[in-house]
Amino acid sequence: MAKDKYFIYPEDVRAFGFDWGKLSLTVAPEVNGASRFSGGVVELPSGEGHSRHNHPGAEEIIFVISGEGEQMVEDETGNPITHKVASGCTIYIPESRFHSTKNTGGGKMLLFVVYSPAGPELALRDLPDFRLLPPGF
Repeated sequence: MAKDKYFIYPEDVRAFGFDWGKLSLTVAPEVNGASRFSGGVVELPSGEGHSRHNHPGAEEIIFVISGEGEQMVEDETGNPITHKVASGCTIYIPESRFHSTKNTGGGKMLLFVVYSPAGPELALRDLPDFRLLPPGF
């Protein structure tokens, strides 16, 4: 658990590293005891993004902190809806809905993501390109 469980920066925690970027969980049961949701900062380098996936049984909120990209969310019939997104945009992903994000800008894209209930992000550890990065990496 983090030393200070109320005020946490991404560099304070271990991050989930992938070929497409990283996720630093700053709110989670193992970080600060949060029990109903989890969340953190996703960093996507220019041209990178995560492929179409879903989180069974969980809703997700994505807030674009900085950068620009394309966000896809499937509608209730499975049709992909893609929009250009930029800083200040909030994206709602309904429970179990497939989605993907790609950074189309020239610099890094930062997102804040929230999962409810907590836990679906732990399945990311099973991806073949997963690596656990030390704090500050």
